[in-house]
Amino acid sequence: MKKEKLYIFDTTLRDGEQTPGVNLTVDEKVQIAKQLERLGVDVIEAGFAISSPADFEAIKRIAKEVRNSTVCSLARAREEDIRTAWEALKEGNRVRIHTFIATSDIHLKYKLKISREEALERAVWAVKFAREIMGEKAEVEFSAEDAGRTDLKYLYEVIEAVIEAGADVVNIPDTVGYAVPDEWYEKILSIRENVKNVDRAIISVHCHNDLGLATANSLMAVMAGARQVECTINGLGERAGNAALEEVVMAVKVRSDHFPVYTDIDTKQIYKTSQLVSRLTGVLISKTKPIVGDNAFAHESGIHQHGVLACPETYEIMKPEDIGLKESKIVLGKHSGRHAFRKKLEEMGVELSEEQFEEAFRKFKELASRKKEIYDVDIELLIEGLEGAGEKTYELLYNQAVSGEGVIPSATVKIGTPEGEKLGIAVGNGPVDATYRAIRNALGLGEDIQLKDFKIRALTAGTDAQAEVYVTIESNGFRVSGRGVDPDIVRASALAFLEALNRLEKRKNKKKGI
Repeated sequence: MKKEKLYIFDTTLRDGEQTPGVNLTVDEKVQIAKQLERLGVDVIEAGFAISSPADFEAIKRIAKEVRNSTVCSLARAREEDIRTAWEALKEGNRVRIHTFIATSDIHLKYKLKISREEALERAVWAVKFAREIMGEKAEVEFSAEDAGRTDLKYLYEVIEAVIEAGADVVNIPDTVGYAVPDEWYEKILSIRENVKNVDRAIISVHCHNDLGLATANSLMAVMAGARQVECTINGLGERAGNAALEEVVMAVKVRSDHFPVYTDIDTKQIYKTSQLVSRLTGVLISKTKPIVGDNAFAHESGIHQHGVLACPETYEIMKPEDIGLKESKIVLGKHSGRHAFRKKLEEMGVELSEEQFEEAFRKFKELASRKKEIYDVDIELLIEGLEGAGEKTYELLYNQAVSGEGVIPSATVKIGTPEGEKLGIAVGNGPVDATYRAIRNALGLGEDIQLKDFKIRALTAGTDAQAEVYVTIESNGFRVSGRGVDPDIVRASALAFLEALNRLEKRKNKKKGI
């Protein structure tokens, strides 16, 4: 069976920005748009040109700077909307006007206060006008807002009329997230069977997630013949959001045996895109979010961990590399077994006798039954109890950091070493970064020592709370952690880094037999 292309229409910058509390700047929108282009999105809905000067400017810049994806602006079925959208888009390489009008009786009666006949006339006029001012090279998309609750025979009439007027794409939105999968499948199928000129346009769907069914409804529409899905990164959008791009794309990729379509998305860019959108919008990603959540490729159950370590396919239906991640995560907790614990020790470069391993595992299980999250430094402390803590190679004697508005962050440290006191000075992106650079300079550390993790939390409440910092570093096959506690966050960070460096020296010396 020959597969057809499924076009991915991303509306993160339009519908996604309508997420309560999200307000992107023009520069942030351009940054996201360029990443969406790298991701391989077919259409980027960059905004609603007439809604604000900022949206107009963002669409104009994105249309100029994005060359491979089609750039789109939303426009109501009004002359001023369509003209403004075209003004924003006209310098672009590939552009589309997306015009719409509501078609459900409830919207016509209470929102627009017009008849079905008038709505049909406006829809046809809008498509013709957009086609007239844009010319043949540009694209026109029409959406029947609230199509999910629109009378089917009237919907057929509207779709046929706008295709006849020149619409390249006709979008069938479940605007209020009311549809369920089998019903939505039947609706899209009935449109394809009852609209006589339907083969002259691409049928699209835009599903909202009010009942948690947006992705399922979108995929059922694809099975019924829709060939464009409108979606957002991380499922952002009005109310409960939209179908999540990463879920739709990976469902089609992983179940290529089931879906008769393919996409041009570079899936290895998914995680990076998701993280960028989360950072710029300020909307955190749930740990259990499919595909891109922290737990999507994490395993804690001993049975699952054993299986994944033996063969990832036992519990993983896709590879973390497929979305741009390096590897799966084995999370140590009270459900973890010996295989996972042994694997963690190997990653840390720890070598124990079988007797020492069993004692360490026993202590780990005792700790895990009392502690919700096990950090690498907790494992370090267990191991030190078996090996003996040993003497510290490095000791923090003095540290000072300067930062603030208009000041370049800088730090000075003095470290006690077996060869005597060492002084380090550096500038950085902030006081902690400057301090870590100063420590590196003082000790002459190379790039082989990489900071892999940094966590900070307050041990107590109030402005004088104790800061607790955890760091993990990696060097030449050794992975070690450190913990630092101090009311001063910068000093706590320095103490954690030095504790990790002390453990690294100890681990290397043991390897050498010193």
